[in-house]
Amino acid sequence: MSRPTLHSCAASLVCALATNAVIAADTVTENIIVTATRVPESAARLPLAWSRVDAEAIGEVAAVHINEIMQQVPGAWISRGNGQESLVALRSPVLTGAGSCGAFYTAADSISLRAPGFCNVNQLFDANFEQAGGIEVIKGPATALYGSNAMHGVINILSAAPTAELDHRVSVEAGPYDYYRGKYRYANTQGRHGISININGVTDGGYKDDSGYDQQKATLRHDYDGASWNIRTALDAANLNQETAGFIQGEDAYKDSELKDSNPNPEAYRDAWSWRLYSRASRRLNEAHTLVITPYLRDNDMAFLQHFVPWQPVEENAHTSAGLKNALHSDLGQWKLVSGIDLEYTDAMLKEVQDEPFSPNQPAGVHYDYQVDASLAAAYGQLRSQWDSAWELSAGARFEYTNYDYNNRTGDGPACGPEASNCRFFRPADREDDFSNWSLNAGVSYRLTNQHLTYLRLARGFRAPQATELYRLQAGQAVANLDAEEIDNIEFGLRGDTQRARYDLSLYYMEKDEVIFQDADRQNISGASTRHYGAELSLDYTFSDAWSLGVDVNAASHTYDSATALLGSSGDIKGNDIDTSPRLFGSARLAWEFSALTGRPGRAQLEWVYMDSYYLEPDNEHEYEGHSLLNLRISSEFSARWSGALRVTNLLDEDYAERADFGFGNYRYFTGQPLGVYGEITYRFGE
Repeated sequence: MSRPTLHSCAASLVCALATNAVIAADTVTENIIVTATRVPESAARLPLAWSRVDAEAIGEVAAVHINEIMQQVPGAWISRGNGQESLVALRSPVLTGAGSCGAFYTAADSISLRAPGFCNVNQLFDANFEQAGGIEVIKGPATALYGSNAMHGVINILSAAPTAELDHRVSVEAGPYDYYRGKYRYANTQGRHGISININGVTDGGYKDDSGYDQQKATLRHDYDGASWNIRTALDAANLNQETAGFIQGEDAYKDSELKDSNPNPEAYRDAWSWRLYSRASRRLNEAHTLVITPYLRDNDMAFLQHFVPWQPVEENAHTSAGLKNALHSDLGQWKLVSGIDLEYTDAMLKEVQDEPFSPNQPAGVHYDYQVDASLAAAYGQLRSQWDSAWELSAGARFEYTNYDYNNRTGDGPACGPEASNCRFFRPADREDDFSNWSLNAGVSYRLTNQHLTYLRLARGFRAPQATELYRLQAGQAVANLDAEEIDNIEFGLRGDTQRARYDLSLYYMEKDEVIFQDADRQNISGASTRHYGAELSLDYTFSDAWSLGVDVNAASHTYDSATALLGSSGDIKGNDIDTSPRLFGSARLAWEFSALTGRPGRAQLEWVYMDSYYLEPDNEHEYEGHSLLNLRISSEFSARWSGALRVTNLLDEDYAERADFGFGNYRYFTGQPLGVYGEITYRFGE
């Protein structure tokens, strides 16, 4: 199959959309971003590529899985596994493997969902995105406020704030395959105290045989607006009990009516529990300085069957963290400075046990059992100009130190007996590792007119090795001498906001070095290089009071930039596409406000989701052909208290794969769900 070039994919679409985006206007709507500096501030002139999905869009999509709402972020693809499982791509391929999730900083109210060094590829299911106040995304290496993991970007789930007036509602929802969900929200402010309570629970029977899940989430938030201190306290908790369906295998198996709803691994499961508690206290010291102190606690626990390997061990991992973020926001006349110190301590463990014998190289018993004490300390400064001119400058630096104190709680060396020819599992002896890294960024923006702005940004990001990359070794590797990964980014952007249109275009080029990977001998090593460049476009266009269009497009190239003998490759792969990196993907949404017909608020939205073809392994010999999907959403108020919504997913009932790869000599797919109809009813309580 021939593959279109990046330029041919992007050029015609970008030009056609941008032509209609420039319409004269007198003022620019104010854009506010929290994630860049952790306080709400104008982002209209910020030299940074970012996106925000607001609470209204989150409510309209009513996503069953977070990938449904992240279609509205150009450059982001949350690849859905089974149930609530996922893999992240953000200005990147879909990254897999033990430490791949370390390339992304996923957070709730800027508190990382998992401790740095202990990420999990599915960690986004810990966040209450269903009832969030917004989702903000920084693309590429983030500002100096974020350290290890913020290489390809930041995904920050914002809790819903208390409302000035009572917002008290409950909703119930039903969908295919015994899907049921309930949501509850209470928000209000009385005097100096604001309360926001958001709780949801779901049960899903699962499209595939012997699959399904139950999940509960709660976000409790209290805001205090005092005479001296402003204090926000939030507790965020999630519980998941999932019967996991494994890959189906065979070329184009997702099109086979006998296979696409089958489950080769009915015994697989995943149980996960997490909570985070923080209190953000801010105090204005004087006219120029505001102090912000944020202590927090984090706890995660997960157990699951590794159905994706034939010997099927059970893994349990857990960690508990305590942290403190200290920041001083200073108004220095023509400059605004955020400086601070971040501290965190984590107590983590991992245990892997195989119940049944498989072979001498994959024996029954304990494969790994270790505990790690991790300490992190960082100092940073992020500077932004406040000039009365068309120019704005931004620059920042961060120094971060990470220490791992590893304790092996089982026998050192291989987990196999003397009859093993090439033991799969190796437990290194107790050791201590530390990493010191800098991240840097600098940008400049220029206001072309009151409505249009351009910017240029340079940034370097990093991530320390994850604990699993250092201590969960294989094939006789006694020590993993790994370096921190580094990424260098240059980007150019153009954005504008007019009477009818809002657009944001960014062009980027990134080089990543010291990439950690498994070589052909299953050794964890660093030193590979990759190259990433592309274009991201977001456009919102209003035709009239009733009709509007939203478009989000990503066109990119992600390639291997070194002759690396990766596990699963047969030779020199320099210049090849990194597997699971489509050249083009995105979505478009046509919306109709039909309130004039009914006399009450009502809206319909037709969404088109496009996924290009992509290669499934480093040699680029196997490919997924891509897909196009249509989704329909209709919502309306029936009365002052009652409202309803209807959603139809995969409207044309297309056969497609949510995720495809090639492993153990087979095509493997997570099947996309066929046409599904979801209905939701909401009741609002009155005072």
